[in-house]
Amino acid sequence: MRLNSEIAGLLKRSIVWDNHGCMPHHDTMTWLQKLETYRQGNVNVAMINLGDSFISLEQIVRMAAHIRNYVQLHPNEYLLLQSTEDIVRAKAEDKIAIGLDIEGAFSIGDQLSMIQLYYDLGVRWMSMVYNRRNLIGSGCHDDIDEGLTEFGRNVVREMDRVGIVKCCSHTGYRTAMEVLTASGKPTIFSHSNPRALVDHPRNIPDELIDACAATDGVICINGVGLFLSKNNEAHPTLVARHMDYVAQRVGSRHVGLGLDYVFDQGHMNSVLEEHAGTWPTKWGYRPGIAFLAPSEVPAIANELLRLGWQQVDVENALGGNLMRVAVAVWN
Repeated sequence: MRLNSEIAGLLKRSIVWDNHGCMPHHDTMTWLQKLETYRQGNVNVAMINLGDSFISLEQIVRMAAHIRNYVQLHPNEYLLLQSTEDIVRAKAEDKIAIGLDIEGAFSIGDQLSMIQLYYDLGVRWMSMVYNRRNLIGSGCHDDIDEGLTEFGRNVVREMDRVGIVKCCSHTGYRTAMEVLTASGKPTIFSHSNPRALVDHPRNIPDELIDACAATDGVICINGVGLFLSKNNEAHPTLVARHMDYVAQRVGSRHVGLGLDYVFDQGHMNSVLEEHAGTWPTKWGYRPGIAFLAPSEVPAIANELLRLGWQQVDVENALGGNLMRVAVAVWN
């Protein structure tokens, strides 16, 4: 979109943070050229996924090596995100800070020391469970949620000690609630939408929104059509509507963006078909899911202003709130 002076000024002042994007694990160094999509949306901080419950530890480490190497090869465009000072520097130097995340703690197995290794690689948030039960707890698509395990409680404590933000996206209701009450550190939903607007088990009920806000955490709204509307539509007005719902319930202090943009959607289609147990077809997981690109972030900001948000609240939702969590949790 063509930026008017109000939106252009707001984006120039703001830390603009997309908390979740998915690059493929094949031909990664070629696909990483698509990181420029974030620049089209005035994004300053982009968190890139290293893997989920289908991705082995070896693949995760190799993915981290690819991303770190690409950033080092392009020092004028990107820098590796390791501290909040890096975010400030990236903003000042017109670069994109590239951070790393992991969906579901499957790859740590029963080895707590993996958490420190992930931090050293650059991982700054990790979700606890990915759709189906692991050693930590239950997922959002499990028939029975048995809650946080004793090992899971140890993982929570270790993540707090190391400085990795705990994420409850993809996690079952009881398990997520127990994570949210297990420590005094801010916790996030890195890419989850309100279930009150779209009744889907990947979306979160009001009680989890309240509990996340009570940790001084952030609910990051995604741009996935399946979770934004009953008709699989992905549009900036829908993202803004979900953000506004959270803000009306718990305040704009607890709203962020985690668009969950999938760069290779063809590969995503094949994975959905191959792993229907993790993504049940009865909940709409089929090829052709719509995704909103990071280039649409200015349009989201414009929609929030149209809904009557104050500029300072939009600035915080675009990235200031996640910056607050980073300051509180990262070491």
